[in-house]
Amino acid sequence: MAQAYWYVCHTYSGYENKVKANLDKTIKNRHLEDQILEVRVPTQEVLETRKNDDEQSEQVQYTEEGERIPPKPKKPAQAKLVNKKLFPGYVFVHMIMNEDNWYIVRNTRGVTGFVGSEPTKPVPLTEEEMLNLGVRAPVTEVDFEVGDSVRVTNGVWVNTIGEVREIDESRRQVKISIPEFMNGAPVSMDFADVQKLN
Repeated sequence: MAQAYWYVCHTYSGYENKVKANLDKTIKNRHLEDQILEVRVPTQEVLETRKNDDEQSEQVQYTEEGERIPPKPKKPAQAKLVNKKLFPGYVFVHMIMNEDNWYIVRNTRGVTGFVGSEPTKPVPLTEEEMLNLGVRAPVTEVDFEVGDSVRVTNGVWVNTIGEVREIDESRRQVKISIPEFMNGAPVSMDFADVQKLN
């Protein structure tokens, strides 16, 4: 299976979330979950403060006798947590690059192109660049191999024993065949949901 990398797409300003939604819909409709693994619009929570427009508290006022009226106490500035885009105008796509996938992403409404030296040859981000952006590849530690017997530890098939048929490290999933299910047709599960039998 080909290796998946992170690529950066340039979008119209303000279209980042629409592009993500459109791509997610296309991936689901065309069953490309094993080709285009993730679409991300990096955001971070920022504390945003707004000052109250209370100009009257700044003005000095006097009574008819000439005594100064004490100013009204100022209202504290309002603060709220908001999600701000880290890279406005860009969407990150974790995918296996081939002509079909390139065409699908490139022709998604709102996408203007891939980041790279040539428009038809997008350049994947390096691991160092991904780490700088705060995206870490999950550490894959599995103690089973294809052909091993495993016990299901979570979900519908809990405590059922099956045989490992396929391991997909990029998606952190394993396909196991369970004899009781459709004559042993492979079932996909997360690494965390299976345990090797000793």
